[in-house]
Amino acid sequence: MTGSVGRGRVAPRSQRRDMLGGVPDEYPVDGDDADSGPAPAGVTLVVGPEEYLAERAVARMIARAREIDPAVEVRRLGGPDLEVGSLLELTSPSLFGETTLLIIDRAHELAAEQAAEVAKLIRFPAEQVVLVLLHSGQSNRAKAVLEACRDTHAREIPCAKVSRVSERLDFVRAEARAAGRRIAEDAARALVDAVGSDLRELAAAVAQLVSDTDGAITPGVVATYYEGRAEVTSFHVADLAVEGRTSEALGQLRHALGAGVAPVLVTSALAQALRSIGRVASAPRGARGADLARDLGMPPWKVDVVRRQVKGWNADGLAEAIAAVADADAAVKGAYGAGDPGYALEKVVVTIGQARTG
Repeated sequence: MTGSVGRGRVAPRSQRRDMLGGVPDEYPVDGDDADSGPAPAGVTLVVGPEEYLAERAVARMIARAREIDPAVEVRRLGGPDLEVGSLLELTSPSLFGETTLLIIDRAHELAAEQAAEVAKLIRFPAEQVVLVLLHSGQSNRAKAVLEACRDTHAREIPCAKVSRVSERLDFVRAEARAAGRRIAEDAARALVDAVGSDLRELAAAVAQLVSDTDGAITPGVVATYYEGRAEVTSFHVADLAVEGRTSEALGQLRHALGAGVAPVLVTSALAQALRSIGRVASAPRGARGADLARDLGMPPWKVDVVRRQVKGWNADGLAEAIAAVADADAAVKGAYGAGDPGYALEKVVVTIGQARTG
């Protein structure tokens, strides 16, 4: 698909040159903050499989380009749709000298001949052309494009897959911070559990909380908007399980699954809880909570919780429980031909309770 923006005044040549510079941002944000971002670089590689982050990065570059030069022409097409020889026309100077922002989606799907042509453009850029390439990051696909970008030190915006619970928590905190707000650790966990793993939905949820509330975002605020889901979290199930409160854990597990919590979030929470117990248990006796929090990278309140949970665990029981969680995680993801994630989760909760020594 090819698109263009409306034509307005032509930016001064110095501004059009500014559009070719800039450094990457840690987190691409939406167009409202575009005026604080850098100008789009001459060649930018948006690389990685996380489509939402990639789309936001591109949206920001378009917004920034339009702010610098309202007459910029945006042309966008999919890699497989690029015809050999068409780059010359796409990058040819316009009659009025406007900058062209050329975006090639799915650059990893370029055939060898197409990739070679794009690589040539990367190495020998056309005047007044800003090139943006979206690539999955698979090194064996459109390899010439990746090599050309890295050989020429093109700007690179990584969009790695956000798959771990800790990464989703980081994402939620970054969203709130970018909006000038603070979200409490336990509130971020409640939000992730309530909303799930989709970054687009998480971003929308944070935006709603920022828009509708004032001050720090607390678990109570999250519960107000996501009652029935945020009240029962995978982390609560995990805490009950590792504390040996098996009957309560099973009841809360069924409630959580019924409220829409993804099974994989439960196994992630169980694994995280057990790893935390192992780390705290192996710490020097008598260590101060503040020192442990610093050394282990945990919030102080979390250290206090885990210290209580350590009681009743020994090394053998912990190893057994961790192995059981690994099996359950594989089962809920479809390994072993498992067809009932709920059964796999109930089984692992019972196993964790039995693995405790007291």
